Amino acid sequence: MANLAIPTIDLSPFFNNEDAENSKKRVKEIIRQACSEYGFFQVVNHGVPLDLLSRAMELSKTYFKFSDEEKLKCSPNTGAPLPAGYSKQPEISPDKNEYILMFPPETGFNILPSNPPDFREAMEELFSYFTRAGQLVECIMNDSIGLPENFLKEYNNDRSWDFMVAMHYFPATECENNGITPHEDANTVTFVVQDEAGGLEVCKNGEWIPVIPELGKIVVNLGDSIQVMTNKKFKSATHRVVRPKGRSRHSFAFFYNIQGDKWVEPLPQFAKEIGETAKYRGFFYKDYQALRMRNKTRPPARPEDAINITHYEISTS
Repeated sequence: MANLAIPTIDLSPFFNNEDAENSKKRVKEIIRQACSEYGFFQVVNHGVPLDLLSRAMELSKTYFKFSDEEKLKCSPNTGAPLPAGYSKQPEISPDKNEYILMFPPETGFNILPSNPPDFREAMEELFSYFTRAGQLVECIMNDSIGLPENFLKEYNNDRSWDFMVAMHYFPATECENNGITPHEDANTVTFVVQDEAGGLEVCKNGEWIPVIPELGKIVVNLGDSIQVMTNKKFKSATHRVVRPKGRSRHSFAFFYNIQGDKWVEPLPQFAKEIGETAKYRGFFYKDYQALRMRNKTRPPARPEDAINITHYEISTS
């Protein structure tokens, strides 16, 4: 029943050569509604091969079974926008996971494992398909909210800060089960594929809704940048991960991002041009990402002191 609250959207009209304009219009309207209400939906027929998703997941599970010594051979490249390579959350962090992070292969930032064989190739191939899915969803959002054709594509045309993480969450203990604390993503659009362990939950109207994993479905959630750019017309999705007892959880998350030097602010189409006040002050994306990263590397004593997009919100009082 929980999944009934999260719309599942068939993207096949955007892959068919036949005339499917009416079907495309319906998809755009469903996505517009989902983005406006709470920024979360699932997609099928998305263009990412299912056999590749399955193969990459199995290779990821194999990798995370290796010893710390083996995994640390991929220690992070600190010259990247985020630490590219293998990382584990510090003991002081409330988040209990480890992950390997990669940027586009052509950036030269990546430190990917050579073992298991084919893992690097699978991750790079998956990255390429997720990039294309991001471009499609961005285009659909662009049209659904009434922006000029290709506006978001031209605004956000640098893909060098996109990144993907293969994640492993440790089994829950008797006293705690947090995988990732409730949060919103900083970027524009995130794609998530989780294994059969599940654990992803989305908040809607104050209620946490479990996202039940289903073969072939990719979870899509909007991030803070698109909420700022649309002046809250589209919502950044609040979500968390709850670790299951007695088993690990594995997932892939792809972050369709904004290049760090890009200035992010409410677009005039959703503020000045329609007589509405901007709800956020502008910022360079790299500055916001750095603040969000500090939440992870130096967690505040009180969770409520963590930096999020309200840091840039303009008070109306």
